[in-house]
Amino acid sequence: MKDLSDADILEPQDWTFPVPIAYGPARLAEIGERCLAMGLRNPLIVTDAGSRKLPFLSRLEAYLAKAGLSSDVYSDISPNPRDDEIEAGRLMFRTGAHDAIIAIGGGSAMDGGKSVCLTANNDFDLWAFEWEAPVIEVTSDQMFPTLITIPTTAGTGAETDSTAMVTHTGKAMKYCVCHPDLKPSLVLLDPELTVGLPTNLTAWTGADALTHAIEAYLVPGFHPMCDGLALEGLSLVAKWLPVAVRDPGNMAARGGMLVGSCLAGIAFIKGLGHVHAISHMIGAEFNTQHGLTNAITLPVVLRFNLPGMEVKVKRMADAMGLEDASVAGFIAEIERMLDDIDIPRSLSEIGVPSDCVDRIAEKALLDSAAGTNPRAADLTEMRALVETAIAKAR
Repeated sequence: MKDLSDADILEPQDWTFPVPIAYGPARLAEIGERCLAMGLRNPLIVTDAGSRKLPFLSRLEAYLAKAGLSSDVYSDISPNPRDDEIEAGRLMFRTGAHDAIIAIGGGSAMDGGKSVCLTANNDFDLWAFEWEAPVIEVTSDQMFPTLITIPTTAGTGAETDSTAMVTHTGKAMKYCVCHPDLKPSLVLLDPELTVGLPTNLTAWTGADALTHAIEAYLVPGFHPMCDGLALEGLSLVAKWLPVAVRDPGNMAARGGMLVGSCLAGIAFIKGLGHVHAISHMIGAEFNTQHGLTNAITLPVVLRFNLPGMEVKVKRMADAMGLEDASVAGFIAEIERMLDDIDIPRSLSEIGVPSDCVDRIAEKALLDSAAGTNPRAADLTEMRALVETAIAKAR
């Protein structure tokens, strides 16, 4: 079977699994007509503060206006979205009489938009939707508004489901919120939207996708759909991430990364692991960029997890086209990739102090991602992982 060509990767596609997905360059131009087809008239655009003045926002607004739709923008979303920001977004949705949410931007915009959507048409507290809380019964008059997601980075993979990570400002901890009845009505994957991404963000968000694919695949249990998506996502990211960083205008690389990120994001329905457990709590306390925090922490957790997992390591190595499929060889290749895209070698290099080790370790063990890590860690082991990631991760 021949490998896909660049032309194959850039051919527009409409997929229906797990939700409706429109993929291909220049598909953003369809947004107005697609909104009209869904009966929408006044969507609220939710994005992060850093994206408010970027060209894709004005293009989105122009396409909506051309189709005769009203819209407004809520952009008070931090890199690590906060519960108070979600509450302000809910108020803006209601006062503006909006009928849908279009989340556009990186992972923080996805999480912010989905969280506002969870609370827009009801009076439930955001934390009533926390992952481990009993599922809320949502009545017909409280139904979630239509949700459209448009990622502009190839990393988070948060565009196809309802889960969102939000910082609890009172506890300085991140929690996952979601509801099984909230599903995007449309995911629009347009690789052109990622072309202007700065090199460092291309690397950091791409490393996030790499981490998702690896951690999702390593989660124990029989889930062949998620495992298949994780391996295919890993294959695409391993091939195209270095190209996207080195050659930012390469549209095939941007397309391959956007799809690889999406697949890895679907795969982690199965769960994640200690990389994310640590990264969530570092991000909540120090407001670090999530993909970068994951990337730095990844080798530390791989050295903890992979011994004894040789069969899975071989399958991951095969997906990446590696000759050395040993545990040591796989970790060495991951570290080489991280070096190649200029990922710092310790959390201390991005401002995380050593005096936080104890409290980050304690919080990380409470994170839902820690519960699906393939190897359980006690507090002493988690403390050692955090300490190593801060001092010298690779």
